[in-house]
Amino acid sequence: MTDRELKIQYTEICQNLAERKLKPAFDKLEKLIHDSGLLIYLDEWRNLEQTYSYMLKYTVEGIQDPERQKVYRKLIVSVFKLVDKINDEIRLKASPALEYERKRGFAGNTINLETLFAELEDFYLQEELKALVDDEEIQESSKQIDTQNHQEKVVSFFYHIWFQNELHSAEVKAIKQILDSELISTAYKALIVSSLMLSLLRYFNEEKFALLFDAYEQEEMEINQRAIIGMLIGFYKYDARLPFYPSITARLKILNENPEFKQNLERVIVQFIRSKETEKIQQKIKDEIIPEMIKISPNLKDKINLDSLMDDSLGEDKNPEWEKIFEDSPGLMNKMEEFSEMQMEGADVFMSSFSMLKMFPFFSEFSNWFMPFFAANPDISMMVDSTDEVNARFIKAIDIAPVLCNSDKYSFCFSIQNLPAENREFMAEGMKAEMAQFEELQNDEELTEPGKKAGFISNQIIQDLYRFYKLHPRKNDFEDIFNWRFDFHNKIALGEILKEDENILRNIAEYYFTKNYFDDAAEVFNYLLSIEKSGELYQKLGFCYQKMADFKQALNAYKKAELYDLNRKWNFNKIALCYRNLKQPKKALEYYREVEKLDEENLNVQLNIGHCLLELDQFDEALKCYFKVEYIASGNKKVWKPIAWCSFVAGKKEQAEKYFQKLIDDEPNKHDLMNMGHVQWSLGRRKEALEFYKQSIKQPDFTESEFFEVFEEDLHHLIEQGVENEDVPIMLDQLRYFVEG
Repeated sequence: MTDRELKIQYTEICQNLAERKLKPAFDKLEKLIHDSGLLIYLDEWRNLEQTYSYMLKYTVEGIQDPERQKVYRKLIVSVFKLVDKINDEIRLKASPALEYERKRGFAGNTINLETLFAELEDFYLQEELKALVDDEEIQESSKQIDTQNHQEKVVSFFYHIWFQNELHSAEVKAIKQILDSELISTAYKALIVSSLMLSLLRYFNEEKFALLFDAYEQEEMEINQRAIIGMLIGFYKYDARLPFYPSITARLKILNENPEFKQNLERVIVQFIRSKETEKIQQKIKDEIIPEMIKISPNLKDKINLDSLMDDSLGEDKNPEWEKIFEDSPGLMNKMEEFSEMQMEGADVFMSSFSMLKMFPFFSEFSNWFMPFFAANPDISMMVDSTDEVNARFIKAIDIAPVLCNSDKYSFCFSIQNLPAENREFMAEGMKAEMAQFEELQNDEELTEPGKKAGFISNQIIQDLYRFYKLHPRKNDFEDIFNWRFDFHNKIALGEILKEDENILRNIAEYYFTKNYFDDAAEVFNYLLSIEKSGELYQKLGFCYQKMADFKQALNAYKKAELYDLNRKWNFNKIALCYRNLKQPKKALEYYREVEKLDEENLNVQLNIGHCLLELDQFDEALKCYFKVEYIASGNKKVWKPIAWCSFVAGKKEQAEKYFQKLIDDEPNKHDLMNMGHVQWSLGRRKEALEFYKQSIKQPDFTESEFFEVFEEDLHHLIEQGVENEDVPIMLDQLRYFVEG
């Protein structure tokens, strides 16, 4: 049985249990036990199935039992536990996935949980004692060895937690002691929280959720932000089974009474949604920004004195030379400003830059993908000479850089060893100045906007996770959480929490809307409208449906918005657009006429009125609108096509020929060439008509079948303009001979 086949069966059983369809769940579970050969679990399955049979029998017989629902829920939980055990056992035996490959390899390792905490704290006490020794050389060599050993113990505990199916009292005690310790490094505490998250993703356990709740209550942001991210991922993954675990949902409700938690929850949810933009941003950088940068003259060094960039006398004024850089690529300035805005918003703009820098030996250690960046990490000392003053300043600057996630900081740090000293000096000074300014700004913002710093940290953690799920060499062995929809509002436990605060839901909906996730935005707008009606929300809901090409629903929403007398011109335009797409030109015309009363000189409105009249076969009236547009905007080429076609179907063949000729002299498309063929044929010029048809059918985006399909749609117009019906097959056969030849 492959991992994929097992996952399908496991998911189906869990879904049956969540939907309280125990009979099919029991049947599938029995088959899974037999197929996997794990007959050791057959007795446990049989006991649970028999208990359920008795419960059904007593219920049907009408026997009253006040504890029935409690027993029923407990039974479902027991079946969940059994299927989890069996799923894990099968994967442990044969799964090629990295986590089970590592779990099999880790099986022989033992950790003394009784002494672990004391050993970890003892390291820091020893460090304080060593600081009293005068010999610096002894201090440094001893420190490197001890620090490495200390980190190895933390990493071993990371693996121990990750591979534990259920956390027992010894693990729980050790984790709590580590989190509460005033001596143990925050970075290592945060790493343990990440191991909890990974362990929860691999195997469901109430105690793991409880510890993540505990970790969220820690003061250190690096810890509590990892905890809330881990909780959100866990809540999303196990949403269907959470109603059977009231201890978890109850604690979430208690936590939700804290306004600070609500703000944090909203912020992290938006950050998860924002992560869906990363691939688009990478593509934008690749397709738009980098090509523009390449256009910049190679004589950049001569255009701008790089040393002047470090001159304090410039203050905050823009360097006038900067404008000259963009002479060769005028569009780059706007793109760089857009890039800067995305970065300030928290978008992951460096993914493409650092994706090629994950090949350092550091990243071959699995736990390092989740390791917070800290300057004292022994792995940095091993690869970078931190006794070098420039390196030390560089590492310190990287440490506080808010725009880089931890993973990218390590990549950046290991890359500097290949740079010449003067380049490192230049970069270190630049970063130092920028980081000092940013730190001051951050402190000011934290006073005016509490939670800003926590937002930077949670954003970095999510970007670290994105690096892992997208760049790790064995990424395909893991379910990519960034392929999830992240529709937290649709989840049972989290949805209930979010719906308690309409402001949070509205903010999430607006973010969806801004980023063009119209299906998600529509869902939330619909819910908000069920609570309180609003003209603006109806308009935004209508716009969502319009963008989803659901014009019937869009029309319904716009019509409701019409009752609020809000931005009538915009709303009338949208209603008319929907009617046009629903093939109701008469109704569309009514609303475009209303828009015309509010904005008589709007040429788009005149064009749309013309289109409606054309669809209603009121050709002369349509032409009046088109000629009005041409008169007012004489350079508008868009109006030529409707004038030409409308003239043709109205029987004004010479006028039609004149305007189709304009199109052909400009940039004709396949339809322009076909339509000119129609006009020539209606004027009795069969040879010329055939030539235009040939040109049309030769267009690369026009297949033979598509040509004949469009021709069939236009045939009645040709007949009406005097083309003999009997001549049509002959003309088309002539064309077929041309195509074959």
